Parts: sequence; C-alpha cells; structure tokens
Amino acid sequence: MDSIQKSFAAMDKGGRLQKQIAEQKKRVVLSKPVQSFLREANEVTEDMIDRGLSKLYEFKKEREHCETCPGLENCPNMMQGYRPSVYVERGSLELTYSKCPLKVDDEEKKLQQGMIQSFYIPKDVLEATFDLIEQDSDRTKAITEAIKFASTAQPGENGHGLYLYGKFGVGKSYLLGAIANDLKESRIQSALIYTPDFFREMKAAIGDGTFQEKLEAVRRVPVLMLDDIGAETTTAWTRDEILGPIMQYRMSERLPTVFTSNYDYDELEVQLAYSDKGGTEELKAKRIMERIKHFTTLVEVKGKNRRS
Repeated sequence: MDSIQKSFAAMDKGGRLQKQIAEQKKRVVLSKPVQSFLREANEVTEDMIDRGLSKLYEFKKEREHCETCPGLENCPNMMQGYRPSVYVERGSLELTYSKCPLKVDDEEKKLQQGMIQSFYIPKDVLEATFDLIEQDSDRTKAITEAIKFASTAQPGENGHGLYLYGKFGVGKSYLLGAIANDLKESRIQSALIYTPDFFREMKAAIGDGTFQEKLEAVRRVPVLMLDDIGAETTTAWTRDEILGPIMQYRMSERLPTVFTSNYDYDELEVQLAYSDKGGTEELKAKRIMERIKHFTTLVEVKGKNRRS
C-alpha cells in the first residue's frame, strides 16, 4: 500500500492532480443541475459529494444534454430517451434513470399505432374520426350507434357488436375507421378488414401453411371489424371454414364484431346460402346468421352516395 501511495505522490508532484480534481469538483458542484439537486437535498455533506463525484459528473453531463435536447432520435445520453436523477441512500449519492417526456410520448404513439391492425383498408378510412364525419339527419342514428358502441365496448365481457348496412358510398367503412380510432384512445385493440380481399388471402394461406395462424389472429382480436361482407363471391369453403369458426369463437369468448354490408340480415343469409357445389345450403347459412343476429344490432346507414 505504501508503494502505491508513493507512486501517486510522485505522479502528483506539485499537487497538480489534486488541483485538477478540485477544479473539476467545483465545476460539477456549481453546475445548474447539481445546484438544483443540492437545494432540494439538504442532507448532502461534503464527504458524500467527494465520494459521489463521478456520479454527480454523470448526472451533470446527461442533464445538460437534456437542456439542449436535439430530439429523441439524436439523444446523446448513454441510454437514449432516459434522463438521470440523483438521490441519497444510506449516506451515499446514487443515480437512477427514468424516461424523458419525449420517450414517453414516442412509446405512447407506438402503442396507439399498434392498437389498430388493418388489412386492405384505404388510408382515409384509417384516419377517420367521429369529429370529422359529416353530420346529416339521414345518418344520425348510425353515427349515434357507432359512438355508443365505441364508448362502451368491453371485449371479453360483452360480445355485442354492430351490423351496419346500406347502399354504396354512404360512409359505412368510414364509420368503422372512426370506431377503430375511438377504441384506440381507450387502448382497445381492433382489426379492420376488407372482407373480400381477406377471404382471397386465406385461400392463398393454405398453400403457404399460414392459414391457421392467420385465422387465429383474426378470431382472437378484441374487436373485429369486417368491412363489406357479402361483396365477395361466397363459397361453401369461405362460409364454413373461415366465417363460421370466427363467429363461433368470438361468440363463446364474448368478443364483439362489427360488420358493414350492402345487404341486410335476410339478404346476407341468401348470399351465404349459395353453394359452389350447386344449389343452396340454407341450414348452414341460417346457423351463421343466427349468431350474427344474436350478437349485433342492425343499423341502416342512410344518406347520399359520397363517392359520386
């Protein structure tokens, strides 16, 4: 130990090292972040500062980065998006890191973006909100029911959904987008799917081995929205191997489903009864429609064709 102390003494001939340490300590202690900490922590002693000088230096450096923040992507701190705090524990100074406001906002945005899964849905629909929907007397009931559903949805507890039907271009899909964005604010995950393209993809999924995986993902989502059901050429396979299992699972798990269609209940049942093998299969169509009717509220969306 004596030899080590003598080596340090030789290196510090003239006290230059001690002088540098003292100057460094002075710069750290007099810095704005450390001064702010010391004003709030009255129990800090000189000895604690000496022993925790390296931690105070780290605190000072990182907090000064925050004061001239270049943005989250260019954050120069050791842990990007985190800022340090100093606290006293058992007579020593300790450091802890917490997320900065920019990091919190970024994670919140990513979380909310992940609340909506979309398949083949136009961008304008995904950006829809109830505030932006054009109000008119013809659509008042439909808008009211959509708002009511979005504000009261309880996946897993209440599986009741909506069945929105009406002519082309009256805004049925846009209502789905508004519902999805409202659910997002409540952190309820939803999937918004254009049904004809989804059915086509599920046929292709048989060949690449992803059919069951995709089916599971869709039928388990907290709120499922099937846009334009009945617009596709219905086959016995899409009815019995896709729509049927989805509705059966969601009914048993009390997961709400929202539909849009150009057909009302009875007209959709006729579409679902079609069999590509020839003839009709009314019993199978009726079985699925009974599930849809029992777990949705029928709402007609009226108004002018906004696509023309």
